[in-house]
Amino acid sequence: MSLPSVLSKALPPAGPRRVIAASNFVNTVGSGLYLTAGVLYFTQAVALPAQQVGLGLGVAGCVSLAAGIAVGHLADRRGARGVYAATLAVQALATAAFVLVDGFWPFVVAVSVATGAKAAGVAARSPLIRHYGGDRPQEFRAYLRAVTNVGISLGALLAGVAVHAGTLAAYHLLVVGNALAFAASAVLVLPLPPVEPVPAAPGPRRAALRDGPYLVLTVLDGVMAVQFKVLTVALPLWLVEATTAPAWLVSGTMLVNTVIVVALQVRASRGVDSPAAGGRAYRRSGVAFLASCVLISLAAGPPVRVAVTLVLTAVVVHAVGELWHAAAGFEVSFALAPPDATGQYLGVFGLGAGLAEALGPGLLLSLCVTWGRPGWYVVGALFAVTGLAAPLAVRRAERSRRGGQALVAPPSGKAELGGALRRR
Repeated sequence: MSLPSVLSKALPPAGPRRVIAASNFVNTVGSGLYLTAGVLYFTQAVALPAQQVGLGLGVAGCVSLAAGIAVGHLADRRGARGVYAATLAVQALATAAFVLVDGFWPFVVAVSVATGAKAAGVAARSPLIRHYGGDRPQEFRAYLRAVTNVGISLGALLAGVAVHAGTLAAYHLLVVGNALAFAASAVLVLPLPPVEPVPAAPGPRRAALRDGPYLVLTVLDGVMAVQFKVLTVALPLWLVEATTAPAWLVSGTMLVNTVIVVALQVRASRGVDSPAAGGRAYRRSGVAFLASCVLISLAAGPPVRVAVTLVLTAVVVHAVGELWHAAAGFEVSFALAPPDATGQYLGVFGLGAGLAEALGPGLLLSLCVTWGRPGWYVVGALFAVTGLAAPLAVRRAERSRRGGQALVAPPSGKAELGGALRRR
């Protein structure tokens, strides 16, 4: 099969979905650059103490929590395309300002604006996904997640070149490349046909913050989202400090996880086609994360080959749980959000992931690394209990919708991803 044929099958049909996917890919290449080398840039090139960098990132995380809700509401009321493009432009400018950072407070300001714009962009993009995603915008969102993993992986490879060079010029080039990626992503979005704002339904202006059942789901998804830090925070330290597995396996675990997500996220999401199915997917993911945590804990002590086998098996099981968790989140967050407030509701739903981003690393380090094997069991049990609670929370949210308003029906129009990722 020729390369053009392969690429055509991996892309959505020409039109808005392809534009959004291309913009997302370019955007996440920039994100991959930053995720891989952002902390190193500020500690090595700017020479900020690691404690100050950690504090600044924590402040930025708090800013991002508020930005998602406010800008998501703005996208609902003013039109998503322009607002989303503006968040990307702000992110580009704030990232470019990293080269001017020469102290703690300039760092806090620049990274807070960049992080806030990123969170705002996720919320502002949600109405675009709903409008152009066809009958199953959740499936298109799953496709974008696969694209995200490809883009981040490419960005990580490019960042590795700068890290290996270790010079100020190399780090500055990395920052400029990051900013250009965000700017290019904004330019790609501009040709999209505008999405007319949906008239607001009668009721409170910040309805999402008053929607108790939806907030419960947000909290549960946030607890489950701590799993994203298992492979990037807890496992690397556990692998190096507590097991006989070689240190290079840290990179191997990330590669295995990325390949599985890219290959199977769209397929995993196809079966999660209702809020009830989303609740069941949460439950399955909780069980998978429990099994993965147990396997990781058992890797401490055995010989090298056994430790490597246990770790890799755990990563595969964890990746399967991650597929179910992501699919569940896509489904319930979209299906239970009113059409006139998609950006606002998705901004609120992002609070859970934001809290997991802020609190997850400390929790995992305290339990899994400091406490050791019992801590892994506690974390696994936390995931399992959260997964068991999710179907009950979903049913409550559905009853709330039936009591107040009809469940959200996605926009009409046939959803075709043009064979996107069909080979996977």
